[in-house]
Amino acid sequence: MCCLSQVFLQCAGVKLCEDDDNHPATSTKQDILQYLLKQGQATTQEMAQYLGISPQAIRRHLKDLQAAGSIDHQVAGGKGTGHTMGRPQYLYQLSRQGRDRFGNSHAEFAVSLLDTLAETVGQDQVSSILRKQWERKAKVYRDRLSAGSLRERVATLVELRKAEGYMAEWHPVETDGTVPEKSENAPSSRFILVEHNCAIADVASSFPTVCGHELEMFATVLPDCQVERTQWIIDGEHRCGYLISPRLEEQASSA
Repeated sequence: MCCLSQVFLQCAGVKLCEDDDNHPATSTKQDILQYLLKQGQATTQEMAQYLGISPQAIRRHLKDLQAAGSIDHQVAGGKGTGHTMGRPQYLYQLSRQGRDRFGNSHAEFAVSLLDTLAETVGQDQVSSILRKQWERKAKVYRDRLSAGSLRERVATLVELRKAEGYMAEWHPVETDGTVPEKSENAPSSRFILVEHNCAIADVASSFPTVCGHELEMFATVLPDCQVERTQWIIDGEHRCGYLISPRLEEQASSA
């Protein structure tokens, strides 16, 4: 039986695209889509360098992905784009259809269900239902995180988010706000949690209060920390980011 929490959070999985030349479905095209999901925008040269194949091969895949409606492009400008005379240099990014490939197949039903609930019981009741859902999810997370260092708890939280369909990762943050190389092994007391997609993006677009509940949920799961949203997909950015910092009293007691 499907419960409301499954409707909101369960990710049906990535729909893999077909490739040519007898390649399996887990193809270069899928690697390109995942790279664009993480980076927001990229040039042909950047994708070729990252994937370790020729720019000509990348262009063939991009042509197919554009024909399928999965990506858009614009003419690149400024320094650092690798533009030379001759062939125009383009910046590629995921289209809405391309982002939907990483979304929740239950999203349309979830939004429709919430709309019906709002018409039936009112918006306030729907907000209460959503808050209750995140409170339940926070309890599940806290039970799974249990004890451990902040680094260990953040790493476990990211794995839980991945299991729910989020392309999530975490990195330590230096005091100047930068992310060090080989960041997962770097000493730090602050961490950034990044989600490159949103498994409930359609729900969040129609009911943005769920994002506020999600932020509250992270703060509840990590009660000894301050959690701040640094990036937000709903605001047009290509990912959601959360800065996790120990509270001042916690830092003082451990000093």
